[in-house]
Amino acid sequence: MRIGVISDTHNLVRSEVFSVFEGVDLIAHAGDIGDQDVLIELESLAPVKAVLGNNDWGLPSKYKEQLSFKLYEKNILIKHIVKDIPAPHEEDNVKIQNIVIFGHSHKPLSQRVGKTLYFNPGSAGPKRFDLPITVGLLQLCDETVKTEIIPLIKG
Repeated sequence: MRIGVISDTHNLVRSEVFSVFEGVDLIAHAGDIGDQDVLIELESLAPVKAVLGNNDWGLPSKYKEQLSFKLYEKNILIKHIVKDIPAPHEEDNVKIQNIVIFGHSHKPLSQRVGKTLYFNPGSAGPKRFDLPITVGLLQLCDETVKTEIIPLIKG
């Protein structure tokens, strides 16, 4: 299963997102969506699971601050703000059982801590600070999880 992961769109769906997310099975939006039109555009590509960010007001009440579900025997949590990621330790040979998808910092991150993968696709919205404009892809299989951070603007 391929999951397109996006965050911090702040009312902007860049045209590059459509080609990067072509053929994904699901899209996870980790908050700071902006207007509901962003979700409608993304839903033209695949079903969307989305959570509210700290800048989201006026979206329908069906969207919550966090969402959890299970895919391929992995527990997935989508939340906009993750304050602390535990320090990594030496369990790299253990199968990933949990995936935490988050946004807010605008900084892309794919970090494994024991049985948990922390994944922030970075920001796909308007350029802020000196950070790249990116989205992410997760590939879930029975035994493995592959991650990719994809720049939308080169250079």
